[in-house]
Amino acid sequence: MRNIRLLLLAVLILAIPAASFAQFGVSVMIAPPALPIYTQPMLPAAGYLWTPGYWSYGDEGYFWVPGTWVEPPTAGLLWTPGYWGWSGNAFAWNEGYWGAQIGFYGGVNYGFGYGGIGYGGGYWNNGAFYYNRSVNNVNVTNIHNVYNKTVINNTAMNHVSYNGGKGGISARPTAAEETAAHERHTAPTETQTQHVHAASTNHALLASVNHGRPAVAATSKPGELTGRGLVAAKRAGAPYKATESKAAENKAAATRSKENRASENKAAATRSKENKAAENKATATRSKENKVAENKASTTRSNENKAVENKAAATRSNENRAAENKAATTRSKENKAAENKAAATRSKENKASENKAAATRSNENKASESKAAATRSNENKESENKAAATRSNENKESENKAAATRSNENKEAKPKVARAPTEYSKEPAPHAQPASRRVTTAHAQPAPRPVKEAPKAEEHPRQ
Repeated sequence: MRNIRLLLLAVLILAIPAASFAQFGVSVMIAPPALPIYTQPMLPAAGYLWTPGYWSYGDEGYFWVPGTWVEPPTAGLLWTPGYWGWSGNAFAWNEGYWGAQIGFYGGVNYGFGYGGIGYGGGYWNNGAFYYNRSVNNVNVTNIHNVYNKTVINNTAMNHVSYNGGKGGISARPTAAEETAAHERHTAPTETQTQHVHAASTNHALLASVNHGRPAVAATSKPGELTGRGLVAAKRAGAPYKATESKAAENKAAATRSKENRASENKAAATRSKENKAAENKATATRSKENKVAENKASTTRSNENKAVENKAAATRSNENRAAENKAATTRSKENKAAENKAAATRSKENKASENKAAATRSNENKASESKAAATRSNENKESENKAAATRSNENKESENKAAATRSNENKEAKPKVARAPTEYSKEPAPHAQPASRRVTTAHAQPAPRPVKEAPKAEEHPRQ
């Protein structure tokens, strides 16, 4: 029975979206006991926030959920405690939640900063939580994000644990708390849920056993109900009414039995519908997943095939380019080699032609020079011989003429002496004799021809 109720409670909690987590009611005919009086255990580490203890309800009646330090789901969130509220014919539990602002928690004075309205135990600043030492048990040696501010409680310290109904707190939500109630909320963390479950299985925490004074009123960390870090209640917040509780418990048990049966039947029907819906949904989901998987696999194969084809095409393209580049490089090298060889051949042929032409020109120049030299030598000799012959003839002519002239002069110088005629002489004077004719000069003889020189041996051109 108990397990069925817990299962139903879990299903209902899971059905509520975390983004819009709101109140969840568990109706009970009798009011919860007063809050016990206890001290707060020391803060275990920076970043933990205090969640106050409260009375929860199970198959055996009310049981105490110890207060504890909890790590928030994320930095910047604050804890709004749950509370019991009278709904007109029963007490309903309003679940606590995490949010950016503190909401309405029934005006219940849980202590340690939760005085009934808001929270005076600390605040977030740039991702770090600062603790108020006036309401929190903090070791300042290890924790440095601390401050000290007195918290004034506007509610009476009567340790009442519920809102409304007979003897309950008559607080109503403020405008700010109403606004906070409609903001985004986050459900209790998994460690908080485990903490409640651990308390529900501890027989010593039942109100019928501890009479409103639990042996474990608070713990340092969630779920740790044994060992170090535990704090026992100093006393009950008010006298425990056992008779009323027993009658109420019996009545509540009968009511619960009927409610449980109805709930079980309803839960069975619900589970059947849910199972069918879940099966149908699962079938549809599997079908969709299979289709998605097939489409994904098909797409994957298509992509893989395309990738393989692209890779093969790229490989072929690269190979073709490499072959073309290699062939082009080979042709370029062969062309360069052929050009270099042709250039070398032309260079050698040009050099040979130049050398041959130079040798030919050298031989021709030498032959011309030799011929010219021989011609000049012959001409010079002929000129010299002719000049010598001319001079010899001229000399001979001069000598002959001179000799003739002297001979004539000599003959004229020796004439016969004639007597000059006188006027008394009867003989006529002798006539002068004609001069003797000049001896004809010998004709000049032609100059002897020069002796011809032997022809010179032909000079061969130098190689």
